[in-house]
Amino acid sequence: MAEQSLSQATFYQYRLLKKINLSRTMLSFYLLLPCAAVASEMLLLSWDSFFFFLLAFMLVLWIHFVIGRSVLHLSGSHYTKKWRFSLQTPWVGYMPEQYVNRQRFRQVQWHTLWIGTALLGVMAFWSPVSFTVSIFFWHLWLIAPRYFFLLRFAGQPQDGMLRFGSQDVSYYSQ
Repeated sequence: MAEQSLSQATFYQYRLLKKINLSRTMLSFYLLLPCAAVASEMLLLSWDSFFFFLLAFMLVLWIHFVIGRSVLHLSGSHYTKKWRFSLQTPWVGYMPEQYVNRQRFRQVQWHTLWIGTALLGVMAFWSPVSFTVSIFFWHLWLIAPRYFFLLRFAGQPQDGMLRFGSQDVSYYSQ
């Protein structure tokens, strides 16, 4: 019985092409940006910007989740099982928990960026100024590290796999 399960097992052979470590300086700067943003909003706009800032964070996370899940669902239902909601910085939001195809990840991030920007732009007409500033800040803050690393892997083969760790991002070929 054990021989049968070994013969039917799937073994993945990935070859590491490039690995980029997250520096503590960059991560610290990234984590200090929201503190600076809310402080400047409270000074420049109004003291209640703090509440709008928190509300905007939750709303943007939900919007990113809905857009990402919808794109994956339209691409094929088996992709949604490999993604989950993460609270690990800088990968806060809907992220893959395993290896993910670079093209699929780029597709999800592209749709999240542009559909999210359009939705938030429409919402800006009916929202207070501090809420509008907050939702655009959170939208860009959540998307920025993903695009930063996608751009860093631009010279690599297109059919590779990405793996997001707590301290690094790795790019593999199959």
